[in-house]
Amino acid sequence: MKALNLYFSTTGNTEKIAEQIEMTLREQGVEVETFKVTGDHIEPDILAYDLVFAGSGVYAWLPGKPMMALLGKLREKYFGEGEIKPASPRRHGKKAVVYCSYGGGHTGANEAVPAVKYISQLFDHLGYEVMDEWYFVGQYHGKHSPMSINGRLGNIEGRPNEADLREVSEKVAGILKV
Repeated sequence: MKALNLYFSTTGNTEKIAEQIEMTLREQGVEVETFKVTGDHIEPDILAYDLVFAGSGVYAWLPGKPMMALLGKLREKYFGEGEIKPASPRRHGKKAVVYCSYGGGHTGANEAVPAVKYISQLFDHLGYEVMDEWYFVGQYHGKHSPMSINGRLGNIEGRPNEADLREVSEKVAGILKV
């Protein structure tokens, strides 16, 4: 099995999760390539991987702009190559997990759902089975820093923390058993 670990992070929250995903995959004997989306013109060949993990922080309810730009380029590329077909037939053995980190100071995980759904669409259109959607709390790093203390989620300073990262490992291990 060959895995891709694709992520965008500006504050380090999603990067911690991506690093944990990579570490767990390697511990489980899975060949993994990790790409941090930086806005440079990387375009991994999604179809070369059996299992893809794709994640981003949440910015105004959506993935980061560099991740959105990459997904858009890949959508256009694969559509132009005829890889995105009507009714999105499933590709045997191709699976994806999409995830995000979010501060959710106002409405909690509801703020993150649109970002994860946005990311998942490329994989669904390519015929990947989107096995799961993961939402991880991350400390709010914006100019309204009290959001990490006074939001709906309570005090989320320092997250994702060790317990969150253990959860990441458990989820990755669970996906590999399916």
